[in-house]
Amino acid sequence: MAYKDLREFIEELEKRGELKRITAEVDANLEITEITDRVSKMSGKDNVALLFENVKGYDMPVLMNAFGSYERMALALGADKLDDIGDEIREFLKLPYMNMQNKMNLVTLIPKIKRAINFPKYVKDAPCQEVIMDEPNLDKIPILKCWPKDGGEFVTLPLVFTKNPANGKRNVGMYRLQKYDSKTTGMHWHIHKNGAENFRATKAAGGEKIEVAVAIGTDPALTYAATAPLPKDIDEMVFAGFLRHKSVELVKCKTVDLEVPATAEIILEGYVNTSETRIEGPFGDHTGYYSLADYYPVFHITCITHRKNPIYFATVVGKPPMEDCYLAKASERIFLPLLQQMIPEIVDINMPLEGVFHDCVIVSIKKSYPMQARKVMHALWGMGQMMNVKMIIVVDAHVNVQDLSEVWWRVYNNIDAKHDLEIVEGPLDVLDHSSPMAKWGAKLGIDATKTWKEEGHTREWPDEIEMTEEVRQKVDEKWESLGL
Repeated sequence: MAYKDLREFIEELEKRGELKRITAEVDANLEITEITDRVSKMSGKDNVALLFENVKGYDMPVLMNAFGSYERMALALGADKLDDIGDEIREFLKLPYMNMQNKMNLVTLIPKIKRAINFPKYVKDAPCQEVIMDEPNLDKIPILKCWPKDGGEFVTLPLVFTKNPANGKRNVGMYRLQKYDSKTTGMHWHIHKNGAENFRATKAAGGEKIEVAVAIGTDPALTYAATAPLPKDIDEMVFAGFLRHKSVELVKCKTVDLEVPATAEIILEGYVNTSETRIEGPFGDHTGYYSLADYYPVFHITCITHRKNPIYFATVVGKPPMEDCYLAKASERIFLPLLQQMIPEIVDINMPLEGVFHDCVIVSIKKSYPMQARKVMHALWGMGQMMNVKMIIVVDAHVNVQDLSEVWWRVYNNIDAKHDLEIVEGPLDVLDHSSPMAKWGAKLGIDATKTWKEEGHTREWPDEIEMTEEVRQKVDEKWESLGL
């Protein structure tokens, strides 16, 4: 299903018992984080979305932990489970292989494609512009200070809209904003991100500033789309239309030449000077450590518009598991078919929550030639944001990569440290603190597949211990009578 806005998603969460309204007074300074952190680490029905309706000093409620479980993340994207979206993409990838011999499959596929490709629609009137502040003032928004050593208050779920100065292509990314005062914030553009590339291109072309718009509180598919590891020229709003099976409605901003989601709760409009930077951070990050303070561009706000009675949508990141882990898991499952299209031997992939997206990837492969695990490692390191992965573990096709106990058993028992560890140097995530050098360092590949003779293992490889199928069936038949 497509949610028309964040409010409809909140209604669905509440109807399913996945939302708790907090009426007691809470403080946006640290207290909301502590409450949300505790709830995000609970299991089962205790882990719910939280709507704080009585935030000290503000009239605006705050929504937290809305994506904080596999079930809510799937619900946010209108699916029963995240793999369903990946399966839909897998169907579309069959199109290049369709021909007259299987034209019936083509006939059934074309309507699905038409339903999935939904370009944005542009409207003149929009809920996000129901109220235009006389004077833009961030002090009226309950922006959170999340952790004690944070450099200040941070907007943590912003959809940041920019355009490439050369071709006008839109980019939507999620880059945190540190509030400096009522009209300025930091703009945390990582050097590897498309938003930063648009900024650099503007500066290289002699531009003194780049226009920026920030949407806060969009419908969940749009919020996720801003985090998705899309190929450079794929419009995030087109991708959101695919997820929603319905076009995204966009409206022209009041003071900048950008379009933003019509049903967003809050819109910040303004610009970033290409010659101005300011210290941003520290910030308690998804690694579980504070990312260090550094110089970043400054976002100047020229206009704030919002819906009547707006809801402030935020998240908190820190030691996993937390809400952002499930956003990453959505990308893992949704983009697996595209990964398999480019690296066909891949069977499955797991980015463990503890690996915080870019620190560990486990992949199973159909091994058909010597050193194939090495080939897969380097192929992954050469793909988009995968370049930042610090550890890649490769196992054989029959290994369940979602079972970490099995994976570590294979690693501990299968590797020879001299021959099965691959150490390379390359780019690392800006947030990585473990490398002596910022933005680059060493990475580890672990080949935990069965080592072949052609790979230098001259000894006999022993058989795994397994019970016979006959005995398994006998015990299955007796199981209930055993009283176990």
